[in-house]
Amino acid sequence: MIEVKNVTMHYGPVRALDSVSFTALTGRVLGLLGPNGAGKTTTMNIIAGHLVPDAGTVAVGGHDVLENPVEVRKLIGYLPEREPLYPDMEVAEFLRFVGKARGLRGELLKTRTQWVLDACSLRGVYRKLVGDLSRGYRQRVGLAQALIHDPGVLILDELTSGLDPLQTSEIRKLVRDLATGAGGAGKCIIFSTHVMQEAQAVSDHVVIINHGRIIADGEPDEIKAHASAAASILLTVEADRKEVEDALRALASVQGLDLIGRELAAVSYRITPADSGELRRELAETIKAKGWLVTELTPSKPSLEDAFLTLTRAAEGDSPASSPLPESEEKGEGETAKGGEVAQ
Repeated sequence: MIEVKNVTMHYGPVRALDSVSFTALTGRVLGLLGPNGAGKTTTMNIIAGHLVPDAGTVAVGGHDVLENPVEVRKLIGYLPEREPLYPDMEVAEFLRFVGKARGLRGELLKTRTQWVLDACSLRGVYRKLVGDLSRGYRQRVGLAQALIHDPGVLILDELTSGLDPLQTSEIRKLVRDLATGAGGAGKCIIFSTHVMQEAQAVSDHVVIINHGRIIADGEPDEIKAHASAAASILLTVEADRKEVEDALRALASVQGLDLIGRELAAVSYRITPADSGELRRELAETIKAKGWLVTELTPSKPSLEDAFLTLTRAAEGDSPASSPLPESEEKGEGETAKGGEVAQ
């Protein structure tokens, strides 16, 4: 449904995107991950037709974004990080307004408005002014306006920002159902986040971007396996902290050592092995020789967050010459695209 090829984008001397390429498919959720200022929002704005790249092409549903922008925008529902809302309108009034702008009329407009009110759990506030809503409900209204015309593609920037845990769980389920087609046709969904639990819970496919470059592209399990050759080990012992750290750092099979907790006389560490088989043997010998009381010794499979940190840290040594874009600049605030004013 979406094909991004060799997209490059500059803001003056700053390179926001550097030859970015990836594909997103119908029926799947693609998580676009990266630190603040990595280029996620710029990528989404280009796909949505709000910015014109310096180089490269983007196609949505077979339509080139630059050559057929109207057809592309018919296919897309877009929720930017700052919700595009009118605070002086009632919720239902605002949704009808957006629906009419999308070409909906009569019974179809009524049906779609009722559907998004239910899907986004807005029944209880539909007669309230948008400006009087909490941050979480404004986010729901923003999602509802993106869904009003039943688009084939959803682009969602920081989707669950400001939502409480229950609301987050409900929105995650809705996104999964929309992608797989529960109750209708499946959709192609791209969402950006820097919260790894969010990506782990929702994504079928993950693209990690840093300094405008893609540093990983694949299914979450593939990325975790690629970034972490072996599982780390969690170790908790009752012993002197300095003694434990000195002894563990002296082991040839220890690649990394992170203190993750202290409680009374016990210290807990996450140990990243250079060789997991050798580490187990060396740990057993060291624990026996030192006489430490071990209260926990368990393997820990790498998480998506571990993989993200590993990959982004590794990429820092190979980042582009130009500095990363500040978050406010990445979003293009006060900027204009080559073709004119940034669409709101």
